[in-house]
Amino acid sequence: MGLAKIGNLAPQFNLVSQDSETVSLKDFRGKSSVILYFYPKAMTPGCTVQACGIRDIKRELEGLNAVALGLSPDPVNKLSKFKGKYDLNFPLLYDEDHKVADKYGVWALKKFMGKEFMGVLRTTFLINEEGRIEDIMSKVKTKSHHDDVLRLLKKRGSK
Repeated sequence: MGLAKIGNLAPQFNLVSQDSETVSLKDFRGKSSVILYFYPKAMTPGCTVQACGIRDIKRELEGLNAVALGLSPDPVNKLSKFKGKYDLNFPLLYDEDHKVADKYGVWALKKFMGKEFMGVLRTTFLINEEGRIEDIMSKVKTKSHHDDVLRLLKKRGSK
């Protein structure tokens, strides 16, 4: 399946969060922009830097009428530990069977240290209040991800 496309309705989902609550993308329609970011694995250095960056811009996101949702194939108990250890202030969603990652086109063959395996491509989607994909960040840099997200939201707001 190919990557979800700008302008299309974002693929819907109902996923369990680290707090065992169901989060649905449709819950945000008409209310907030959604920063939906897919990350490979909780508690790893890059994913931790990325998550802490998003944590640190929560006020700015709220000021721009945006919410962040992190999504990975990690089990709920690992997501709960990740949230607690780093005091993360946004939902981490559980996609163990990678069905949602498949819908967004971010479950793919990866290469690392000479080995090939299936995994999540670190990708961020900006979904507007109408539920449409407004932008896709496919070359995510974990250290600057939060700044890049803010820049994208501010650019969008100035249109």
